[in-house]
Amino acid sequence: MSISLVLTVIGPDRPGHVDALASAVAAHSGNWLESRMCHLGGQFAGIVRVEIPGDQEHAFRGTVKDLGLGGLQVTVTRDEAAAPAAPSRAMVLDIVGNDRPGIVRQISHALAARSVNVEELHTERTSAPWTGEPLFEAKLRIHLPESCTPAQLRADLEKITSDLMVDFTLGLKA
Repeated sequence: MSISLVLTVIGPDRPGHVDALASAVAAHSGNWLESRMCHLGGQFAGIVRVEIPGDQEHAFRGTVKDLGLGGLQVTVTRDEAAAPAAPSRAMVLDIVGNDRPGIVRQISHALAARSVNVEELHTERTSAPWTGEPLFEAKLRIHLPESCTPAQLRADLEKITSDLMVDFTLGLKA
């Protein structure tokens, strides 16, 4: 019987990390199912979901632990079947404005107050085209519970975005 495992990985960015992970999965007759990886602040970071034969789990965990000797820290967690998700509406929230501390905290607080689930969050600090001033940009894939309408969330966000001096758009997930 196969089991699903979720790996979180982080280490100094250098060539070969993905190959080392993929080789460990293949060496234990596993299958790479999905992943998200990126380079941030000189570090390579990612999350990977793999499937391996159940009788290979212990050996696989030992193999990926050994990757730490090369500077890559790997944490392995069983992907236990979660309870079925409650009905929700998938949406995309885009935010842009002058960068300042606290934007993510205030936006995430407003989302949590309405029990909105953040499925994916991508943030970036860039420069404004004409002034060179630091800009904060965020793209969130979110799920609204049945108890929250898009209009309610939009009203909540409008209350805080003027104080934050950011603009936002809220739309259906593409």
